[in-house]
Amino acid sequence: MSPDCWTTSTLPGGLLLAQRQRSAPGLVAARLWIAGGSSLDPSGQRGAHQLLAGLMTRGCGQLDAEALADLVESRGAALRAEANEDSLVISLKCASDDAAALLPLLVQMAGAATLAPEQIAIERQLNLQTLQRQREDPFQLCHEALRTLLYGTGPYGHDPLGVADELQPLERTQLAPLQARLGQDGAVLVLAGSLAADCGDALEAAQAHQPWRAAAPGSPLLAQHGGGNGRLVLLEQDTEQVVLMLGVSTTALGDPDNLPLRLLQVHLGLGMSSRLFVEMREARGLAYDVGVHMPARRGPTPFIWHLSTSAERAGEATTALLDEWQRLLLQPLSDAEWELAQAKYLGQEAFGRQTCGQLADRQALLLGFGLPSDFVERCLARTVDLDAAALQAVAQRWLLQPRLSLCGPAEGLAAAERAWNRHRLGAGPQD
Repeated sequence: MSPDCWTTSTLPGGLLLAQRQRSAPGLVAARLWIAGGSSLDPSGQRGAHQLLAGLMTRGCGQLDAEALADLVESRGAALRAEANEDSLVISLKCASDDAAALLPLLVQMAGAATLAPEQIAIERQLNLQTLQRQREDPFQLCHEALRTLLYGTGPYGHDPLGVADELQPLERTQLAPLQARLGQDGAVLVLAGSLAADCGDALEAAQAHQPWRAAAPGSPLLAQHGGGNGRLVLLEQDTEQVVLMLGVSTTALGDPDNLPLRLLQVHLGLGMSSRLFVEMREARGLAYDVGVHMPARRGPTPFIWHLSTSAERAGEATTALLDEWQRLLLQPLSDAEWELAQAKYLGQEAFGRQTCGQLADRQALLLGFGLPSDFVERCLARTVDLDAAALQAVAQRWLLQPRLSLCGPAEGLAAAERAWNRHRLGAGPQD
């Protein structure tokens, strides 16, 4: 296996295996990426895949929870499993000498998690406690309300942790069918680090003995789906601050328009030189915190601005934030802004591929989404062909009608609502 190059093969059972040899101090990072995640939670069972993910580290095959923990921890390894909107991911970091013994566990966890009733009760209670903490956090409340505005009851319309009333009754009866179909929508196992030849041999032998059936990763794009009703939501909470989130549902990672939107994200929200930080916090003192959120998604990606401000200045901050959004639509970036955005994007991509874990995360995401291994390099090359006018054109395609979520005290909400109703962006046609 040549260094700095990904090689792929197919294990018995159909699981795609990608490996990259990399100089590392005797470490291996592994990611088993399984398509689906919370977007495949059944109706009335929101939170099921995150619960299932947590249970994968609580016993598999002949190993109960204690035995599995002892096996992993006695070797100084780190093992976790979690669901996001597009996937369920099992992650392992271990010493190279232990990789051959531990890597088959990942496939066994996916195909033969024990799902012991007592462990389901423990994991379910932990998730319910996390949901309770989120209900006390104005930032989380604001984000969930905006998520509902953007996605309604669609696949991306809920937090992977789920909804308490639907999570509470989940038992093995509901989880076992979900486990049985894992891998049918695509899966990939990615390894990066100091890889010995016996790593692949161990996986081949384990899969040949008891194969976990998995399909190759699917198409790179998911279809768009409808949003919720309305464009404004107000959540009253007795706090000192008002949290504002302004956002739209855009397009998938593999879509050509995604790159210009990411360059806008970098321009607006990356670092202390970003447009929103300089304008909203430094120049005008309107924000305690401000930023832009745009995750990598296989389907319609949220493009969200978030800001927290004092209740007394909520109206002013709302107007200023809407003005900045409108500025993107009406005015292209200056030459200096465009050059800085390009430089930041290039630096961000380089910084995000330094460790074996980062490399494994990135490659698992790309292959899982059905994108080519050199997708990042293609995006970097494309930045040369873009310009400020191209970014403005994409903004005018996707950002015309933002939706606003607000959380805070009544007087702050009232002022922000008045500002929204007065503004050109807020006064547009309601959905």
